[in-house]
Amino acid sequence: MRPTSAPRRAARGRHATAVGTLLDEAHRAERAGQRELARRRYESALYLLRSDTDAEEASMILRRIGRLYLDDGDLEAGLDCVTAALAVAELRGDSAAVANAKNIIAISHWQRGQLDEAEALYLEAGTMAQLAGDARLVAMVEQNLGVIASMRGDVPRALRHYRTSLAGYRALGLDHYVANLLNDIGLAYADLTRWDDAESTYREALALCESCSDASTALMVEVNRAAMRIARGDYVDAQVVCERVLQEARPLNDIRVLSEVYKHCGVIARELGRTEEAEEYLRVAFESALRREDLLLAAESAREQAELFTTLRRNRDALQSLNASHRLFTTLRVQRDIADVRRRIDRLERRFLDVVRQWGQSIESKDRYTLGHCERVADYTCAMGKELGFDAQTLFWMRIGAMLHDVGKIVVPSDILNKAAPLTPDERAIIERHASAGADLLKDVEFPWDVLPMIRHHHERWDGAGYPDGLSEQAIPISARILCVADVYDALTTHRPYRAAYSAEQALEAMRADRGRVFDPDILDRFARIVQSLPAPLAFPPTAPATPQSGSKPIVSPFAA
Repeated sequence: MRPTSAPRRAARGRHATAVGTLLDEAHRAERAGQRELARRRYESALYLLRSDTDAEEASMILRRIGRLYLDDGDLEAGLDCVTAALAVAELRGDSAAVANAKNIIAISHWQRGQLDEAEALYLEAGTMAQLAGDARLVAMVEQNLGVIASMRGDVPRALRHYRTSLAGYRALGLDHYVANLLNDIGLAYADLTRWDDAESTYREALALCESCSDASTALMVEVNRAAMRIARGDYVDAQVVCERVLQEARPLNDIRVLSEVYKHCGVIARELGRTEEAEEYLRVAFESALRREDLLLAAESAREQAELFTTLRRNRDALQSLNASHRLFTTLRVQRDIADVRRRIDRLERRFLDVVRQWGQSIESKDRYTLGHCERVADYTCAMGKELGFDAQTLFWMRIGAMLHDVGKIVVPSDILNKAAPLTPDERAIIERHASAGADLLKDVEFPWDVLPMIRHHHERWDGAGYPDGLSEQAIPISARILCVADVYDALTTHRPYRAAYSAEQALEAMRADRGRVFDPDILDRFARIVQSLPAPLAFPPTAPATPQSGSKPIVSPFAA
């Protein structure tokens, strides 16, 4: 046996040297942000492991490969690798390796938004790490628990976890880990608008990154510094930081960093008036975030696109982007217990109303007799929706539909809209196109609630004699039936070029004459009961034709608006 044992020991030594070299190269590549190269080196090292005694190293390598996949957004591949690492560790009874694997599996959970599951695994991993005496992992778990607390909006609790983690890393002399943690602490200070604390923390992190040759963490720190400058309105300084990050991240093809910085560049370009450049940056950021399944970044990028399109008065594009952002934030609210997602959705919905109101006013400006019409009709429509028991979210989208109901008038010439004399048949045909034209204009906008039936069908009649589709009775969507009543009521109670405004009672009297022909009888009856509690109709213009004599019968139809 002795003649063969020495060559075998030598071979094992060469294998160990080769594995060690590959692991060193992998670690350097990882810190330099070259994740693909790092993966290849780790995989080569894994291939060279052959004996059962290498199982501990195999588990570690599988964890590192898995973490690299997670950082690149490939959650399935990452979880597969870490699950394999966990199996190897459990087979050996290596509690420290089991704890490390569970810590990384927890990371995959929070990336998917499963914060409860992630926190439970972190706590389990932390307990196991303490029992195994793995102080590095204990500090790491504290950092990760801080991230969870921050995502839930409890920044003071996050800072407590971070400080415990920081003490642990520093006691071990782990400057690389300290730099990464300081980045998280800087984010927490920025959330609290403690700008000076955030800036000094980021600078300390960058100094450590330089001493450790940790380019990957340095890039993320710089991205967050740029975000802080944007939040403070320092767009020129933010641009300098972003340009530096782009120069360093592009050769590395660090998609995670590039996606974030493209969004920042888009916001900066928009605020500095470079709109074409802004549009391209934000498009790339949105598409890149979707590819990485980074829903939060995609939602934020779409929201910034909407702000750009609103500035450019590209209202339809603005609504499309707002809808994309709303859909993504809503998905996040379902998937993730992130504290400020509801706040972001609320802010987004207020922006919806701003854009819709702006667009409606621009259309109404073509017709001086209908200024404020859409806003009032929306109030009447939502009052009826509330009476019928619709929930707050439905009422919000009914308001959006009501405010957009005349958007198709963009195809109607102003001289026809403002004509005081009776319309010719051809002119009436042009006006009647506005319902279908409005629906066609918005058909590709994926509203979270179906507002298009309100736009298309608000001129249908209960007896089937309306337009554009001749629907009747229950075939007309209820939202459109409500809108029809509100629309005609406002038309009658405001001044028009061919007559003065009717009082509320005169308008209702006239509308009752068309109960069961033009209007849904039940909806009209309910509307009549609640109309007294609604705001008084606004007269426009101030100087109007004489009020019709009491008892005179106006010509009432759903075309009156």
